[in-house]
Amino acid sequence: MSQRSVVFAYHEVGVRSLAVLLELGLEIPLVVTHEDDPAERRWFASVRELCAWAGIPCIVPTKPNAPAVVDAVRAAAPDWLFSFYYRRLLGAELLALPTRGAFNLHGSLLPQYRGRAPVNWAVLHGERQTGASLHRMVEAPDAGALVDQQAVPILSNDTADRVFGRVVCAAETLLLRTVPRMLAGTHQETALDLAAGSYYGGRRPADGCVDWTRSAWEVHNLIRAVAPPYPGAFTAVGGRRLDLLGSHFQGEPARGAGARLYWEGPACYVDCRDGRRTRITRLTLADEDLTAERFRAAFGSDILELPS
Repeated sequence: MSQRSVVFAYHEVGVRSLAVLLELGLEIPLVVTHEDDPAERRWFASVRELCAWAGIPCIVPTKPNAPAVVDAVRAAAPDWLFSFYYRRLLGAELLALPTRGAFNLHGSLLPQYRGRAPVNWAVLHGERQTGASLHRMVEAPDAGALVDQQAVPILSNDTADRVFGRVVCAAETLLLRTVPRMLAGTHQETALDLAAGSYYGGRRPADGCVDWTRSAWEVHNLIRAVAPPYPGAFTAVGGRRLDLLGSHFQGEPARGAGARLYWEGPACYVDCRDGRRTRITRLTLADEDLTAERFRAAFGSDILELPS
């Protein structure tokens, strides 16, 4: 039986998931991916490179639902269509082309965290787990019936990047387990209860600005949710931007009242308004990592009162 699949893919999940389909022996006559955004630092693997190595035709349209793309997918005569971290919605005409259905891999435990940047949002909200979900595609984002999902833990001091690495591995495990059942026609699908879930949009670098009325746990969650390779958390003090690029939370009591940044020997901490503090493991000013001595030279003190 023919098992031809057109794949829309991007990012690390796109590369690793496409590799799984190749490992499972699917015939892939066409891959659709994105041009890299020159404004975005690419820290992940390239779908185009994998296609070049594997000899798979690959196109990079700006509009996936354009007639030329639809015609190219139709000409590939797919039994399946898979979307792996492709960044644009696919329209009804595309979704109707594969004879056995179109399926998307999403980086959360659906129906929670539908939409964009699901790992970052889960970390920002202090979740204890997330995962990867494979579901049937419909025109609404992340709304089609669930095929299978694989959970991963989120530890208290994990960054979004570390959790994302787990989600990538979960995606591989999920596909290796589930795609053979799909090919055999023995998989199950369960409708998602969208009312019991959540939906979030994309995040911008400006969303990393710290709100110092928040608790120490919430500040820590923001810092680790957007820590590099993401744009990072920041605050403005006296017209100067401080970037808070790493933190470690242990629930320790604050040393003073109000929100303030300060040093204890070589260690930097921030006290928050809930009476707790978190350690800042990386602090930069004008892209220069700060030590206590450099901080004192820049601000004339070991302590900074923070805006709130």
